[in-house]
Amino acid sequence: MQLFVGLGNPEPKYARNRHNIGFMAIDALAAAYGFAPFRDKYHGALAEGQIGAEKVLLLKPQTFMNKSGVSVSEAVNFFKLDGSQIVVFYDELDLPPGKLRMRHGGGFAGHNGLRSINAHMGADFRRARLGIGHPGDKAKVNGYVLGVFAKADADWLSDFLAALCDHAPLLAKGDDETYHTRVVEAMKNETQELDEKDGI
Repeated sequence: MQLFVGLGNPEPKYARNRHNIGFMAIDALAAAYGFAPFRDKYHGALAEGQIGAEKVLLLKPQTFMNKSGVSVSEAVNFFKLDGSQIVVFYDELDLPPGKLRMRHGGGFAGHNGLRSINAHMGADFRRARLGIGHPGDKAKVNGYVLGVFAKADADWLSDFLAALCDHAPLLAKGDDETYHTRVVEAMKNETQELDEKDGI
């Protein structure tokens, strides 16, 4: 069993914020693989289903970002999961838009969702860092992450979520390295196709 967690804020007004790309990834996975409807469990929205040959739980904490660890730790403790069975999807300022990086453990680089999870259960979990880019000025970060994705972001965001879903069976069986490689390759191919379409 695997637990895929997306980080975000629960109210509708936050739905399209850059900070909520983790929720967007979880919703996309639920739709792509025909998961059962989300239900209220463990201070979050939980859906059950299968990706590839693996049973997977999808979780969106409903505690707001800075208390994400309350929800995640409850689910992890109930199902008695270890770090190898947990993947957390979250927004990463230090990666260009549409870039993925996988890692296991590490710090939280000022991300309040990760900080909360670390406080409740430590840093032993897998991470899917989803690039949203940086506004270029530290003073603008809060407004940027809590801002809505621009119309110009629609194409790469749609392609990115599709690539995250298309190769999810690799992630579900624990092959993070190949998952990362396939998603990166897919995004490169999409960029090339867009450039050719635009005559670049």
